[in-house]
Amino acid sequence: MQLKLMEINPEMLNNVLAPLGVAGQWCFVDVLGLEEEALGSMLAPVCALLLLFPLMAHHENFRKKQIEELKGQEVSPKVYFMKQTIGNACGTIGLIHAVANNQDKLEFEDGEDLLLQDAAKVCREFTEREQGEVRFSAVALCKAA
Repeated sequence: MQLKLMEINPEMLNNVLAPLGVAGQWCFVDVLGLEEEALGSMLAPVCALLLLFPLMAHHENFRKKQIEELKGQEVSPKVYFMKQTIGNACGTIGLIHAVANNQDKLEFEDGEDLLLQDAAKVCREFTEREQGEVRFSAVALCKAA
């Protein structure tokens, strides 16, 4: 399964936040560099950074090496992670990680269809594969994305 390919930019990400239940003044902006001068021009505070780039063979090799090196390392239960199980979803997965790992900072609208808030709480108990399957079987995410 693959999501429809879409451009990931701050405007699109901000348009997706509200239908998924995120309220308040939080928004995505472009980061033009990681130098002090570039970061100094950003709105503060910052609670997440999405870094999206094309996956190349050397990235995949590094990722595999890192998995081996980190085996047995205990990860805090406060950190939410879901593995991407479908294609063309890197920006969507990044958005989910940004929201799910910052629920203590974000405000959420009241309502029935608060996918990111409710699913993140429920999915913490699932395996990585189950989390991916649960997320993408949800109609609200498909409609918003």
